Amino acid sequence: MTSPVSDKISKAKRLLIVEDDKSIRETLREALVAEGYQVEVCKTGDEAEARVFSQFDTRKKIDLIVLDLMLPNLNGIELCRRVRKNNIKTPILIVSAKDSESDRVLGLEVGADDYLIKPFGLNELIARCRAILRRSETNHEKTQDLSQVLSYKNISLYRQEYRVTKNSKEINLAPKEYKIMELFLQNPKRVWSRDQLLEQIWGIDYVGDSKTVDVHIRWIREKIEDDASDPDYIRTVRGFGYKFG
Repeated sequence: MTSPVSDKISKAKRLLIVEDDKSIRETLREALVAEGYQVEVCKTGDEAEARVFSQFDTRKKIDLIVLDLMLPNLNGIELCRRVRKNNIKTPILIVSAKDSESDRVLGLEVGADDYLIKPFGLNELIARCRAILRRSETNHEKTQDLSQVLSYKNISLYRQEYRVTKNSKEINLAPKEYKIMELFLQNPKRVWSRDQLLEQIWGIDYVGDSKTVDVHIRWIREKIEDDASDPDYIRTVRGFGYKFG
C-alpha cells in the first residue's frame, strides 16, 4: 500500500526504465508500480531513443527516465547526450555499476539529473525518483509567472526556449548549468554558498558532494567567460561561495 505522500507525488507520473538485464528490469518495474507509478520498459538504447522522441504526443509524456549505461546498440551516455541535444528536458536518473568519479561526472555532464551506483537498495531508488519528480514539479511551478527573458549586460536567457546567448550567439548549456544561470540572472550580485546552490538547483533531498557545484561553475565559466581563469561574470567570494555580476 502506498503512503498519501507517495500517492500524491506519483499520481499520473509515467516512468521509463531502460535496462537490458531482465531480472533488474523486472525488479525495478515491480517496485515502482507498487509505488503507484505508471511504468514502461525498454531493453536497448535504440528502443528507448525511439520512445523518448515520441513525446510530441502529450498522452505519451514521460516524467522520468531511469537509465542504465551499459546498453546494446546505443549506450546510456550517448542516449542521454542525444536527448539533451534535442532540448528534451525529461529528468534522467542514471543507474550504473560504473562507480568511478569520472563516470559520475560524465553522466552529469551529458545531462543526467542524478547518478545512482549499483548495487543499490530499492528504497533509495524510490526516494531518488520521488526527489527528482518533486524538484521537476517545483521548478515548473516557479517559472509559470516569471519573466520569459532574463538579461545581464550581453548575456540573455530565454526561458520559453531554454537557451542562453552571449552577444546574440547561443551558448550550449547542460540542464543543471542552465538552471544555475537562471538563478544567477534572477539574483545578480547575490552571494550564494555551495549549500544554498545545492538546495536551489539539486534540491534539499540531494545526496552528494558539494564539490559538484564547483565542477558545474567551472563548466559554465568555460562557456561564458572570455577568460575562465579571470572571470568577469561568475566571481568567487572567498569563504562564502559565488556571485554573478
